[in-house]
Amino acid sequence: MNMHRFIAVPAALLLACAAHADPVKIAVLETLSGPQASTGQTFRAGVRYAIDKMNAAGGWNGEPVQLVEYDNQGGPAGASDKLKAAIADGVQIVVQGASSAIGGQITEDVRKHNLRNPGKEIVYINVGAEALELTGEKCNFHHFRLTGNAQVRTKVLVQGMKQAKALGTKVYAINQNYSWGQDMESAIVANAAAGGYQVVEKTLHDVNKIQDFSPYIAKISASGAQTVLTGNWSNDLLLMMKAAKAAGLKAAFGTVFLDQPGNIRNAGDTAEGHFIVHVFNAEAAGAEGARFVADYTAKTGHAPVFVEPQTAFGLDMVADALKRTKPVGGKLDVNAFARAMETARIKTPMGEARMRAEDHQILLPLVVSTVSKDARYKVDDTDLGFKPVKVYSADEAAMPVQANCKMQRPS
Repeated sequence: MNMHRFIAVPAALLLACAAHADPVKIAVLETLSGPQASTGQTFRAGVRYAIDKMNAAGGWNGEPVQLVEYDNQGGPAGASDKLKAAIADGVQIVVQGASSAIGGQITEDVRKHNLRNPGKEIVYINVGAEALELTGEKCNFHHFRLTGNAQVRTKVLVQGMKQAKALGTKVYAINQNYSWGQDMESAIVANAAAGGYQVVEKTLHDVNKIQDFSPYIAKISASGAQTVLTGNWSNDLLLMMKAAKAAGLKAAFGTVFLDQPGNIRNAGDTAEGHFIVHVFNAEAAGAEGARFVADYTAKTGHAPVFVEPQTAFGLDMVADALKRTKPVGGKLDVNAFARAMETARIKTPMGEARMRAEDHQILLPLVVSTVSKDARYKVDDTDLGFKPVKVYSADEAAMPVQANCKMQRPS
């Protein structure tokens, strides 16, 4: 509610309304312990920044938005248990990002809960789980993906590397063996004709269980691949970069998550010339990018890195939808909020992003960058940073709605 409206309301009525107003509760249900904790903690940092920003702008219905945090302990079972706890605590909006396996569990649990509890619905705000099925066969009215997916990431990465004349004719695909990694492998194969390359070998490996990637790096080297395309994240990318450096592998990496803290330090100078497709590059965003970096740094104590920008932008979309959702009996009508999310549109430092109502997949700008000593912003306390190659608008990056998304909306 606008602050000016409060002034016009008689004091007695204002007190009566306040007594019945329920604050919006947003839960971050993230991996905050175990081997993937560093990723979960960056998602949490982005959420905290965005909620603080919402509250500085007046919160919702004159009340601060409440943030509650739950550690899903890195697995679907833990996420399921913590989701039940969040529902019992009165949470209406759940935010999660690290791992599509966990995202798949949450979206299914949310769907079932909402079917069984009409009038007590919750919404899942997905800021990082990028498996295609979440906006495909598992799409549902109460799930919104506020990040990319394997199709759009790979399409843009391949185009950017080709434009930079850094995409070889022989490509090695290495990915984690679960929904996200399998989607990446399929997308790498699907883009071969457009990219003008041959996939010389494909590897799917266990997720976050491998301590030594040197055998995999040896296989890549033996394959003669000039380029490695990978969707790996967390320890699986950190340790792969370390092994690539130790072996002196010359192949260029095309990645989705190379900007995860530690990757460039682990790879050292061998990272120079590697590529990433990401949501934010401060240098590419110019004055708006510099303003966002300065504000984020002032509020959190560090520059926005890795998944933090996409999380902050995603929660800006939530703020936009909340602003347009009027309270019903002093409470948030979750279905009305979800309908507002379907038409959410925001301006990010990279350009406009908007929600696609048909499948609840955000359409957002993406940027392809290369690791270079010429980059304006350095990372990992090295002399390297991400030099922008090309920014792709939301429309340029978009892929069509998947045919198997059959969205069921509440009547």
